[in-house]
Amino acid sequence: MTTSHSSTHTISLLVANKPGVLFRVAGLFSRRGWNIESLAVGPTERPEYSRMTVVVQLHKPIEQMIRQVQKLLPVVKAVELQPRKLVERELMLVKISTPEASHMELSALLEVYNARIVDVSMGSMLIEATGSNERLDALELQLKKFRIQELCRTGRIALESGSQTIISAES
Repeated sequence: MTTSHSSTHTISLLVANKPGVLFRVAGLFSRRGWNIESLAVGPTERPEYSRMTVVVQLHKPIEQMIRQVQKLLPVVKAVELQPRKLVERELMLVKISTPEASHMELSALLEVYNARIVDVSMGSMLIEATGSNERLDALELQLKKFRIQELCRTGRIALESGSQTIISAES
């Protein structure tokens, strides 16, 4: 008997840096009913390519998804990044209310999370933090007591650690 449970996978795509590529890749995921938890796109070491990091929940084997993504014309290469070797980061910007009495507590909290204040205005602060998804979730939870006014997160970017290049614009 086969059980149908989903698991999270981090996929790295090397794609042509052209208009409409994000739409085509996201469209494939949508048509197949694959839930994208996080999606980040940015330049690579070569300007003609972009790297997409997609974190996806799947109920089916990952190999089937990789094969289907690989068939898209703008996709040069698609690989699953191995969890044991994965280095991932996310950026979070959060604007919070800051009563004067909370500054010491807030400063101590930011130090624990290696976050920093990037803007101070009358009654609010803008904080920048980077880290793993779990670490930023924990910081966000702690910042709720300061009344979050606005929050924005980038989505995860990831590479595998080690000297071997598994998906490069050079190859």
